[in-house]
Amino acid sequence: MMPVLEGLAKENVPLSIDTRKPEVARRALAAGAVVVNDVTGLNDPEMIKVCAGSDCSICIMHMLGSPESMQDNPEYENVTEEVRGFLLWRTEVAEDAGIARNRLWIDPGIGFGKTVDHNLQLLRDLEQFTKGSPYPVLVGVSRKSFLGKIAALDGAVLSSEDRLEATLAAQTVAQMKGARIIRAHDVRASRRAIEVCSRIMG
Repeated sequence: MMPVLEGLAKENVPLSIDTRKPEVARRALAAGAVVVNDVTGLNDPEMIKVCAGSDCSICIMHMLGSPESMQDNPEYENVTEEVRGFLLWRTEVAEDAGIARNRLWIDPGIGFGKTVDHNLQLLRDLEQFTKGSPYPVLVGVSRKSFLGKIAALDGAVLSSEDRLEATLAAQTVAQMKGARIIRAHDVRASRRAIEVCSRIMG
């Protein structure tokens, strides 16, 4: 992995590393990564130290449980309030550790320990995360399985390769509700949708 990162960094390509392991983050940052995306919301104190010791941006994401257990019947009393509260808590921990506020992003973690209804509710309520927030909100809905379920017109769940239209619809809603960073697989199509949405919104 590191030779690939180092090669891309030499081409001045901004690089993000997705990891919950401090040592992987440390090595990736040394190789030229400029963003650390931690699905555990900086749960590991050592990860906080690694990020605090660099000048990288950090995406703090919400996930219920672990990647292995997150979809085992996830339950919330109020998914929006609980996810928002978690993200505010973790950003406070990060700032207390010396990470500047302008280096932090937040991600409600669509699809990470959420049912279809939870994901839809978070998207409906996204302005509760974006309005007045000092933290840019990242949304990653690209090709997520919940889209394959709700966009299945004939009852058959869409494969990940057939979820482009559903993805663009969800990404546009997120953008209109204030998301500033869109994580996408289909970059060209997503960029076109973002440009059109931006023009319409002025």
